[in-house]
Amino acid sequence: NEKSWILKIYFLLLFFTEYSGALPGLPTSYAALIRIKKSSSSSLYGSKTRPRYSNPSLGTLSVSSPSWRGASAQHYYSPINLYHSSDAFKQDESVDYGPVFLQEPDDIIFPTDSDEKKVALNCEARGNPVPNYRWLRNGTEIDLESDYRYSLIDGTFIISNPSEAKDSGHYQCLAANTFGSVLSREAILQFAYLGNFSGRTRSAVSVREGQGVVLMCSPPPHSPEIIYSWVFNEFPSFVAEDSRRFISQETGNLYISKVQTSDVGSYICLVKNTVTNARVLSPPTPLTLRNDGVMGEYEPKIEVHFPFTVTAAKGTTVKMECFALGNPVPTITWMKVNGYIPSKSRLRKSQAVLEIPNVQLDDAGIYECRAENSRGKNSFRGQLQVYTYPHWVEKLNDTQLDSGSPLRWECKATGKPRPTYRWLKNGVPLLLQSRIEMVNGVLMIHNVNQSDAGMYQCLAENKYGAIYASAELKILASAPTFALNQLKKTIIVTKGQEVVIECKPQGSPKPTISWKKGDKAVRENKRIAILPDGSLRILNASKSDEGKYVCQGENVFGSAEIIASISVKEPTRIELTPKRTELTVGESIVLNCKAIHDASLDVTFYWTLKGQPIDFQKEGGHFESIRAVSQCNFILLYHDSVLTQQRSEKKKSFLPIGLRHKRINIMTERERERWMELG
Repeated sequence: NEKSWILKIYFLLLFFTEYSGALPGLPTSYAALIRIKKSSSSSLYGSKTRPRYSNPSLGTLSVSSPSWRGASAQHYYSPINLYHSSDAFKQDESVDYGPVFLQEPDDIIFPTDSDEKKVALNCEARGNPVPNYRWLRNGTEIDLESDYRYSLIDGTFIISNPSEAKDSGHYQCLAANTFGSVLSREAILQFAYLGNFSGRTRSAVSVREGQGVVLMCSPPPHSPEIIYSWVFNEFPSFVAEDSRRFISQETGNLYISKVQTSDVGSYICLVKNTVTNARVLSPPTPLTLRNDGVMGEYEPKIEVHFPFTVTAAKGTTVKMECFALGNPVPTITWMKVNGYIPSKSRLRKSQAVLEIPNVQLDDAGIYECRAENSRGKNSFRGQLQVYTYPHWVEKLNDTQLDSGSPLRWECKATGKPRPTYRWLKNGVPLLLQSRIEMVNGVLMIHNVNQSDAGMYQCLAENKYGAIYASAELKILASAPTFALNQLKKTIIVTKGQEVVIECKPQGSPKPTISWKKGDKAVRENKRIAILPDGSLRILNASKSDEGKYVCQGENVFGSAEIIASISVKEPTRIELTPKRTELTVGESIVLNCKAIHDASLDVTFYWTLKGQPIDFQKEGGHFESIRAVSQCNFILLYHDSVLTQQRSEKKKSFLPIGLRHKRINIMTERERERWMELG
């Protein structure tokens, strides 16, 4: 009727929208019915459960790897920005250092039917001097001149008209400057395509009613994964999966556990590429019933099951299939041996699929699916193994060492299986030598020299992936110099005191230090010692210690010396000091002060009143100072105008060495004068 035809047309339109672009391997007249313009579906873009893709206008699909590559994944850049350097890091031009990656290449899936025939692998590093770039394919350096299709813009490697036969493989970027080279992670370039089914007519499959049957899909060549579905008879009738019918996404086959008369018809396998969305249809497979009777009941036969060993990365979703043929239709149940099915698990497709999202290490174990009907039961067991990609626990730090020093670097990573370690120097595997040891992630180099300088990388890997950690080793090599640690030319010390002469030359390796007095080496004894930092210490200095002292710093690159003279002086002492004195207001007083000091030194006397220096020129004759050799007398003249208030006087004798202090008092009948002697 009219309503039925309207519904059929509606479903046909739905099918053509969903499965546009399907090209079956059928006779031309049949294929023309469904050959329509390919859809521009964008359902994959921005998906959280599928790989991320770069701008399709350049024909590249940049994906985060489903394996270990996610552990060290970089930011994804749209190909529209491939030729622009990052402004996120501004180099300090005053500091020289080796290359450090800002962006490493990502895995790329390139659709072979892309309109834009270019693929770009990104690489960017900072360094001073600015790094240059080279690229490797499958471990061999690419000669850019060998193929007109190759070009290099900054660090980005571009392949025009890419070909699966010539260009698929593992790519690495090598960034280098004068301080060394670093090797990027491996990026896999693969090609997305979906071939056509063979156009050969498929033979009919004939079974008894009640019998189980498997219809083979036999998919065409493809990359990467494809999704399977089956069409029954005419469009848009798709096979609905239930407890009796199951489509395996592992094999692509259609399984019918118990054939009914309603199953008779034509079956077409439809496959869809998960990247390009391209779809193709197989030739039809007729299913017919035999006329020699009905199949009797029989026990379940598990026809499709998960592998004996299922491996899954931590955090991913695991799907395990199990389906059986049988009459009556078997029931599928699941169990975990010596444990419980994770509560987060879900059963799909009438329990034929066990799905465990966000799988963790605790979810590992032996799983069993059991098929059972009234005639019997059958089961299958397999082991789920959960692995983890290598992950850094301890990385490397840039290091500067003096020539001749030992180096010890350690990198630590976790992972399951436990990672093993390899070391690279300037992008090349580091080899064991007499000075070089590599044990369980520890690198030791004894007695480093200038040839050891460069960029080092620790590579931690297990069977599921690898990660890189980089660091720079600089070897300091310079002759000794005292440019930043000058000494006084003459050091004056009081007889009997201690003197320390510092000696701190700079150089690499660290200079050895020696001392001479004049032209003879300094001999250490109870009074004279060379300290661990190279300084010379002399206790209880005497006149015999006077002279020129030479400190010499020496290493393999040269030597330098510095000279200082020691002058030993007699200590300064106050021989005559002011006495405590009482006097009447208005009287004058003379305070005597005499010092004994080294004859080579001048002595200066200062007098203070209440802590303030007395200016004998401004006191209007009230105070006078009389200076003789090593002696200074202080005269206090009182007149009627003198204020009768308490006065405190200080007397100081300033000498370069040997100062001592003494306090004195002057008292009158009505007031008390306090004096302080310094000297």
